[in-house]
Amino acid sequence: MTITKRRLLEGGAAALAASLFAKASWAQRTGGDAAWPTKPVRILVGFPAGASPDLAARAIAEPLSKLLRQPVTVENKPGASGNLVANEVAKANDDHTIGALINGNLTIAKLLNPATPFDPEKDFAPVGLIGTAPLVLVVAGNAEGKTPADLLLWVRNLGSNGKYGTPGVGTVGHLGMELIKSRAAITAQHKPYTGNPQVIAGILAGEIQLALLPPGLALPHLKSGKLKAIGVTSPERSPLAGDLPTIRDADVRGADLEIWTALAAPASMKPAAVAKLNAALVEVISSPEVTEALLKTGWQAQPGSPDALARRMRADTTRLGGVIIMKGIHSEA
Repeated sequence: MTITKRRLLEGGAAALAASLFAKASWAQRTGGDAAWPTKPVRILVGFPAGASPDLAARAIAEPLSKLLRQPVTVENKPGASGNLVANEVAKANDDHTIGALINGNLTIAKLLNPATPFDPEKDFAPVGLIGTAPLVLVVAGNAEGKTPADLLLWVRNLGSNGKYGTPGVGTVGHLGMELIKSRAAITAQHKPYTGNPQVIAGILAGEIQLALLPPGLALPHLKSGKLKAIGVTSPERSPLAGDLPTIRDADVRGADLEIWTALAAPASMKPAAVAKLNAALVEVISSPEVTEALLKTGWQAQPGSPDALARRMRADTTRLGGVIIMKGIHSEA
């Protein structure tokens, strides 16, 4: 046998071994449930096309489809801050309907409105986080001071004459601001708007002086000098927010907060199917291509287990639920 032929055979054997190992590894990671999915998988999104949760879902849909060997479609059904879709996912019983849901749907929905027809703790099987993002605590561009501590002092000195804006009662921006107020001796009053673009317009017009904004909306106005940043609400600096400091740098402790989007299935979904979907999700969002795609749409990829998502849900429910109870906040959404 020639050396060339031997090398070809050895190379083919190595490739076959690698392929068999990959298949075994995939079976092991997914609990060995080779049968699921048996038909197209639907990812429901409770926000319009182009919204942040929608962009996250679309970033993972095609690569998930390739791994699962079934079409993975994204369906937009906006309404009630995503709670309409959350309810549909909670009630689904076909093992092929899942949701790209946000923190509000999976944590505090029922605390904000007892009439919510689903229970985040009981009605979902956590699959895994897709991505997280901090919020940026911003003040008006004419705020006195340059350092985070100076700007925070300016806000404190406004007293109850100061106002902060949010996209509405019970939103993460609202609850996050109340959490920060309780930790930073701020007494600014709440002024709700219909969305973050209106919040920005309000702060630029001088109607309000303070807000929590997603990085993608805040950064252009920070660069132009129309807004100033006290810091991001994540425990550490975020690649989504350039080199902005954290609010911890202004000595605001115990108010760490991130928004996030996650995949969740109905509680009735078979555990083996949930495990297989989680394994596929982790593989997808760990890839450089999807990580970069998520960054471009305002999310930092966060691969993790169903248990990690469940712990995140409980922690956020406790933290923000305490604010809801303390302040008596209610929402009809």
